[in-house]
Amino acid sequence: QVQLVESGGGLVQAGDSLRLSCAVSGGTFGSFSMGWFRQVPGKVREFVAANSRNGRVTYYSDSAKGRFTISRDNAKITVFLQMNTLKPEDTAVYYCAAQSQRSVLAYSIRSHEYQYWGQGTQVTVSS
Repeated sequence: QVQLVESGGGLVQAGDSLRLSCAVSGGTFGSFSMGWFRQVPGKVREFVAANSRNGRVTYYSDSAKGRFTISRDNAKITVFLQMNTLKPEDTAVYYCAAQSQRSVLAYSIRSHEYQYWGQGTQVTVSS
């Protein structure tokens, strides 16, 4: 059974940084492309960032581009989301997700294509 556990959320001020972590267990980490999504109550879950199985291909939403960095450590079986220059509009519950992927270079920005999800971690950015 594949499990994803996020950590690293919290309350910060605008302009601060946070690093989210997502530990994966119960599966072959190297067979997953990984993604980060976020959700605000009453709104649709929104894509933030994704990377490929080998970590060499990454993709970001327009709001994340230039401020957030997704990375993975296959030895630690963990994916990270470094978030810099945070803004109040980044406030949300952040979820990591794993997608079984044949290609080492492919990724997805569509939430319904991910098979496994973590429980989420709250990020709150005050102005």
